[in-house]
Amino acid sequence: MMTLQELTTTTDVPVLITDHQGFITFVNSAFQATFGWQSEEILGQPLTVVIPTSYHDSHHLGFARFTLTEQPTIMNHPLRLMAVTQDGREILSEHFITAEQQLGQWMFGAILRPLES
Repeated sequence: MMTLQELTTTTDVPVLITDHQGFITFVNSAFQATFGWQSEEILGQPLTVVIPTSYHDSHHLGFARFTLTEQPTIMNHPLRLMAVTQDGREILSEHFITAEQQLGQWMFGAILRPLES
């Protein structure tokens, strides 16, 4: 399993990292090129900006469940999900989500490998 620090040095696939509240703290250049978001317009935004509206309830439920139990149900294995580009398109991507504690707070990282162009 890749650490969040290792994710920040990944350049060949899109990477996104959020803080314990779900606000985006890092995107790499591959994420910017693939999804069209510039770092200055997406950093500090809630993760839901890249999650289709139809997935919001499931995302909030899963995030709340993990926060309470600290037991992952969707992490550390590939998931086929849609992701939202800067211009509002939804593209199918393989998501690999991981989490680690830093200074007593959970941080989350994801590789979002597009499955369509």
